[in-house]
Amino acid sequence: MTYYGPKELAASFLTVRNNTIKLAEEIPEDQYGFRPSPDCRSVAETLVHIAVAPRLQQQIHFVEHRSTLVGFDFFALFGGLIAEEKMPRTKAEIVSLLQTEGAKYAAQLEGVSDELLAETVQYPEGMQPPTKSRFEMLMAPKEHEMHHRGQLMVTQRLIGLTPHLTRHMNERIAAMKAAAGN
Repeated sequence: MTYYGPKELAASFLTVRNNTIKLAEEIPEDQYGFRPSPDCRSVAETLVHIAVAPRLQQQIHFVEHRSTLVGFDFFALFGGLIAEEKMPRTKAEIVSLLQTEGAKYAAQLEGVSDELLAETVQYPEGMQPPTKSRFEMLMAPKEHEMHHRGQLMVTQRLIGLTPHLTRHMNERIAAMKAAAGN
């Protein structure tokens, strides 16, 4: 069996976060207020949302070390996170927030034990599945970030940019074709 533990979890999260930071750096600051549609978050709000979203898992696993989410006040935590998204920030402040929050979460991931990752957390009645491992829950911010980064990559296209991951893939394909004589 392949081992995937705390160090791999942290490294994988940082790979995703570093790609998000690169995207944030490439979008011009004058486009940070852009919304693909009126009911969507702006670029700035989406980037702040990505930056602070791991705080949910940090609260559950590192601050409170909860074994059950029965009675957890999701609305209070989410209210604070949503307020953070709405705070005006410069591009530099948002990039810095992505960097510092990402480094903090990755350091916490790297420091967990295999035993902690194997523990289960009970969800409130009616939620499916009824339990999840801490491993799965601690991986969720990476998956969440990739979801929103996908949205931001479409936004880049809408404002006339080609996402860096797409540019790099196109460069590799062109080099392979050139090497093959195509």
